Amino acid sequence: MKKASFQPMPCPVARALEHIGDGWSLLILRDAFYGLRRFDEFLASLGIASNTLTRRLNTLVANGLLERRPYQDHPPRHEYHLTEAGRDLRQVILTLMAWGARHAEGSTKVFLADETTGLPVVLALMDANTGKPITRDGHRVHVAADAEPLTQWRARTGRAYAEKDQLVSPFPH
Repeated sequence: MKKASFQPMPCPVARALEHIGDGWSLLILRDAFYGLRRFDEFLASLGIASNTLTRRLNTLVANGLLERRPYQDHPPRHEYHLTEAGRDLRQVILTLMAWGARHAEGSTKVFLADETTGLPVVLALMDANTGKPITRDGHRVHVAADAEPLTQWRARTGRAYAEKDQLVSPFPH
C-alpha cells in the first residue's frame, strides 16, 4: 500500500512529515542519535522487517536526513550517518521523548540529563531572539495573507473556536 503524500500541502508540519516519513523512520532517527549506524544495528534495535528497514533507510537518505557511507567493499556494506538536516531533528526527537515520558505510561526509564548534575532536564521551547519561553498565551503561529485558502480557512476556523471557548490557540492568529 502506497502512503499518502503530504507534498502538495503548504503547511510546514505536513512538509516535515513528508520528509520524515512514519513512526519507523522516527525510530531509525532516534537510533541514529544514539549512535547506531549499521543496518544490522538498526535491525537488532527495532525488530523491524529487513525489507521495511531497507525502504525506510532509502527514504531517509533520499530525503536528505541520512547519508549512506561505505565501510566494506566485499560484500558492499554501508553505514548511515545523520546529515545536518537530520541532526536538526534532535530537538523534535527530544521533545517527543519528553512528551512520551510525561503522557505514555511506562516510558520514564530514558530521559535527557544534564551532564554536570546528572539531573533530568525539563525541556522548554524558547525564542532564541528574546530568550523567553514559548507559551500558549505569548506566542501564536501566524498565517501570511497570501497563504493558501485552506490554510487561511484553518486559521480562521480555529481562531473562532478558540474565541468561542475563551481559549488562546497557539496556532491561529
